[in-house]
Amino acid sequence: MALISTRTQHWLERLNGSKHMLWLIATLSFLETIILPVPIELVLIPLMAVNKQRIWAIATATTLGCLVASLVGYSVGMVLYQSVGTWFIEFMGMEESYQAFQGFFNRYGFAAILAIGILPIPFQVAMITAGLSGYPILLFVLAALLSRGLRYYGLAWLVKRYGKRVETLWKRHALMTSLALGSAVLVIVLVMQALAGMIV
Repeated sequence: MALISTRTQHWLERLNGSKHMLWLIATLSFLETIILPVPIELVLIPLMAVNKQRIWAIATATTLGCLVASLVGYSVGMVLYQSVGTWFIEFMGMEESYQAFQGFFNRYGFAAILAIGILPIPFQVAMITAGLSGYPILLFVLAALLSRGLRYYGLAWLVKRYGKRVETLWKRHALMTSLALGSAVLVIVLVMQALAGMIV
């Protein structure tokens, strides 16, 4: 265990010392959104803690990397679902999640994408479903940007305020916090949609 910890520490030091750090973080965010099963927070928290002067730039790079990946996933759902899309869902073992989200998405649309971007559920499901259904791409981008921006900029704010202690808090409470925040966002958006419908 110590060896793994040491290797991880050395890797983070090399990443931190690289002049291409922001590009590497964006690439890592892209890969995590598309296929990597490891939460990027495990890299972001220690990296942000030692780079508080660049913390917002790190959050921005992470959000943009995720956004580009989201557009790729959307395109796969829109154009290549029958070939690449179905293979990807089966390969990632997301058949049940995909089927469950379809009904949720058909009912709530924008709010569903917004919520799944915060909840600890694979975002690939939302990307492919939105593309397959022909959901307006601008609304999809807005939902992805809001949800992932809230996630990464919120994390940056926490690290800036509490430092490396956030890593321990995140490991203990990430699931419950994500569920609570995702649920709150979903309720707020649904209430706003209902009010808008009443006004119109």
